[in-house]
Amino acid sequence: MALLLGIIEMALLMKDDVALSSAVRNGGRTASANAGAGPGGLNEGGDCVSPCSPANAPMFAQLAANAIQTAGSALPKDSIQELWVYKANAKGFPCTLTTGCETNTSTAMTCGANCVKYKWNATKDQFRYSSGTWTSSTVNACANNNPDSVGIYMVARHDFLTGFFTNNVNIDDRAVFTFEPLATLTCAPGAHS
Repeated sequence: MALLLGIIEMALLMKDDVALSSAVRNGGRTASANAGAGPGGLNEGGDCVSPCSPANAPMFAQLAANAIQTAGSALPKDSIQELWVYKANAKGFPCTLTTGCETNTSTAMTCGANCVKYKWNATKDQFRYSSGTWTSSTVNACANNNPDSVGIYMVARHDFLTGFFTNNVNIDDRAVFTFEPLATLTCAPGAHS
């Protein structure tokens, strides 16, 4: 009986892990294709229509969050604990090489500079900006000049069906994409919004 329960629980955990991986890659593709989308912004009432991010966060971050929230997925949205959209360093982590954090692993990552966090808001049924900044005009999206990369990192809680082994466990995944090139005259940092 324990073996059968273990097989069922592991299959459900793997299903959620695959769904999380798919969602992260969907958000990464969306963010990487929108380097020139400009800054985010709130509407006049402060409520979220689209975008849901303040001007100190890039619009491509909100577009990535929107893509994840609207994509059909087997992963329950309310299980998502955090969503980060960040400028990836050479090793794909959310920090700069000058800080010495290129040895980060997903268990030691921090969302510092050029990193924006979103949390799932169940009452609004959408991702909402939580914290962080990344000025959209600082993105380098020039094809021949080492373009920047964007990373998406998500943490979700998987609840076990039976609770026989444990009640829940956090699963996480990240994906890194190089920004798609912008037009030559507007691709450099400071040349676009």
